[in-house]
Amino acid sequence: MIDLRRLTDDADYRSGALRKGADDAELASLIEAAEAARHNRTATEALRAEANAASKEIGRASAEERQAKIDGARELKERLSAAEEQLAEGENAVNEMALTVPNPAHESVPDGGEDDYRIESTVGETTPAPPLTHSEIGEKLGLVDTERAVRMSGSRFAYVLGDAVRLQFALVQWTLSKLMDKGFLPAVVPVLVREEMLVEAGFFPTDRNQVYELEKDELFLVGTSEVALAGFHRGERLEAEQVPVRMAGYSSCFRREAGTYGKDTHGLFRVHQFDKVEMFSYVHPDKSWDELEFLRETEEEIFRDLGLPYRVITVAAGDLGNAAAKKYDIEVWIGSEQRYRELTSCSNYTDYSARRMGTRVKTEDGSEFVHTLNGTACAIGRTMLAIFENHQNADGTITIPDVLRPFCGGLEAITPR
Repeated sequence: MIDLRRLTDDADYRSGALRKGADDAELASLIEAAEAARHNRTATEALRAEANAASKEIGRASAEERQAKIDGARELKERLSAAEEQLAEGENAVNEMALTVPNPAHESVPDGGEDDYRIESTVGETTPAPPLTHSEIGEKLGLVDTERAVRMSGSRFAYVLGDAVRLQFALVQWTLSKLMDKGFLPAVVPVLVREEMLVEAGFFPTDRNQVYELEKDELFLVGTSEVALAGFHRGERLEAEQVPVRMAGYSSCFRREAGTYGKDTHGLFRVHQFDKVEMFSYVHPDKSWDELEFLRETEEEIFRDLGLPYRVITVAAGDLGNAAAKKYDIEVWIGSEQRYRELTSCSNYTDYSARRMGTRVKTEDGSEFVHTLNGTACAIGRTMLAIFENHQNADGTITIPDVLRPFCGGLEAITPR
């Protein structure tokens, strides 16, 4: 949730929200409603103090004064009840309006939409198209079977088979080992969460159409372990010496992929069910921009160790999700398509999610909302297809990256089975 006082008083903060597509008139209405709610809260608290004082006076009143005091206290109580109801209605309206306002874009983020990103770096050599696409070689080597999965579950599902399963779990184990060496606490997280968790993590209401709902149980399947990691310290105040808290969540993830009909229908690139290792950080507000660079470098290190050519882009303001103040995408080279495709990203949510979660950190001034950040360390399916593309050999085999071989039982290459 945005900082309403900063939205009122800080022109740059408000401009950052407008750059992400917020409506100026709606922001003005929100500011007006928030000011009215603050005024009503002050008036209600004053009335509550008056009502409490009147109640105490009844006990001190003489017999002749008692009835008048009771009548006066009753009138004040009725006025207080009406004021509290009006205040609750006003604050609920402010909260509903505030939930739709995006976290303002950081000043370093370029203006524009999807095509207005800024390229930060390019690493590794691009290559010509390999003999087979990632989906073709997956089928040829018996690694991926979408046809049978479609018959069972519908489109955008797949069986992962044989040595691809060994590769998948090697990626998980290797990535977690690397993150643990960097101080991340590994976690296997719940994949079913309540609605309020998706609201507080910053995904609802804007991304609701992408999430699977179990209506009977009032639960939702997560599209990223970020949701559960964000809720780990919900409602808590961290000690200054605790931060940064870094967690590495592993889970299966689920996404409806609404609005992508006809896109990436083959292979593992855009499926409804996938696994990820996700990084999540709780940090002091003064340290979050340094932490974003740390997450980016960690992701780049993973790409380099796997021998994957990639580039880093800063996403433009109009293409940022609601919660991110700044986001880097790391895109891998897909030779069969002769273009870069997003494989991972990392974002700074500043205090946007923490305000909803009520997560604070103790500071010299009392306490402040923490800043939260997230980054995908390894999107397993997409990373496997990137390996299929970039480590494919002329003889139809796939070379396993050196760093993964100890986790694959020493397997050096995937061959037809």
